[in-house]
Amino acid sequence: MSKNTINYVIHDGNARGHSEFPWLHSYHTFSFGSFYDPNRMGFRTLRVINDDRIAPGAGFPRHGHRDMEILTYVLSGAVEHKDTLGTGSIIRPGDAQIMSAGTGIAHSEFNHSQTELLHLLQIWILPNQQGLTPRYEQKSFPPEEKQGQLRLIAAEDGRDGAVTIHQDVDLYGSILEPGDVIHYHVKPNRYAWLQIAKGGVVFNGEELKAGDGVEIHGEEKLQISNESTTEGGAEFLLFDLG
Repeated sequence: MSKNTINYVIHDGNARGHSEFPWLHSYHTFSFGSFYDPNRMGFRTLRVINDDRIAPGAGFPRHGHRDMEILTYVLSGAVEHKDTLGTGSIIRPGDAQIMSAGTGIAHSEFNHSQTELLHLLQIWILPNQQGLTPRYEQKSFPPEEKQGQLRLIAAEDGRDGAVTIHQDVDLYGSILEPGDVIHYHVKPNRYAWLQIAKGGVVFNGEELKAGDGVEIHGEEKLQISNESTTEGGAEFLLFDLG
């Protein structure tokens, strides 16, 4: 924590919105569907972070989107994706998938397994312009590339093998085993969002659990560590936003 100013706000994962159906449990960091909170309408261009658990063989039938950058980040299980671009793919843990809805695209997302639960984060980011040509991209990032370090998985310029996103956002993924520590400097005139996906971490001296989020305003030096004394990795996403 900064000695002179506090440039971040912690959002308790227990305060998220919750939608429950026989086949779906979904937790909403920001207003979504029937969950509405005028103080939770997104952060910068980050509009949706949904933490979804989908029953075996179930999923979202074909539906449409426009003018949104949609990322799927799988934590366990696998997603079967089909869309009107002709894409048919399986998205597994370690994959970064993005769909630019642009002028309009329809897709379906189902749990690929008939026996195992699917756990994923679905992320929506506002694009830098409307009316883009719809597109789909998917790349795989082995766990060792995120182990104890930040791995860029999405960026506006697609550098370092990341998927390309039509917005001024650098998205990093990381897996921390006990004892791992990461440092990151949010530059002046930038913003960031930290989303804890699995396990627990200590962020600038604050204990965070899966589902918690942190909005970071302006320059801040971040320290993120796994101080657990038991085996098991923590996983998080860090969005560096314009």
